[in-house]
Amino acid sequence: MKPKSWSFAATLLLSVGVAGYAVWVYVTGDVQRAPVHPAMVAVFQEHRALITTHAAAAALALLLGPFQFLDRLRAARPRLHRALGYLYLVLGVAVGGLSGLLLARHSFGGLVSHLGFGLLAVLWLFTGAMAVVAAKAHRFADHRTWMIRNFALTFAAVTLRLYLPLFFIAGLRFENFYPAVAWLAWVPNLLIAEWWFLRPRTTTAHT
Repeated sequence: MKPKSWSFAATLLLSVGVAGYAVWVYVTGDVQRAPVHPAMVAVFQEHRALITTHAAAAALALLLGPFQFLDRLRAARPRLHRALGYLYLVLGVAVGGLSGLLLARHSFGGLVSHLGFGLLAVLWLFTGAMAVVAAKAHRFADHRTWMIRNFALTFAAVTLRLYLPLFFIAGLRFENFYPAVAWLAWVPNLLIAEWWFLRPRTTTAHT
């Protein structure tokens, strides 16, 4: 399997796993299945509809996002690519981002968490909007760039859940590390995406 195929398979597997987890915990309404702070359970009970909406939208974005970068699908089925893209951006990113922005002020961890998750929601919405603008203007290279940034932010749902067990294993208390996770979940993702755009391109000389 080629490296690109491996990366797609790994991304899809992690995305499906976390999307399924979000549905299992938040959409089904049994948040106590997750290792969360009691204060977070109380917030879920108070804002259940909003959290369920956010979890369902983010799960949809995770499930559809990887397929937006399949060159074969885009070339062979452009209408399907566009349809999946609109579902991803409207029902996934727009709904998930707006609900996430509303939820940011209720996030566990105080002001640091509120700002981290709030900025994530704003950037998620902004990069999604820029991807649509670029596509409408037929600037497809720019569209792809904005979509990569956007999915890097979508993938924060995955990286957040990769960090949690590491901090637990390190013996740190949830209330001590969670505010940092509100930033670690997405800032490195976005930096990696920007590095990917700026990395030197290697060309093969033909004689």
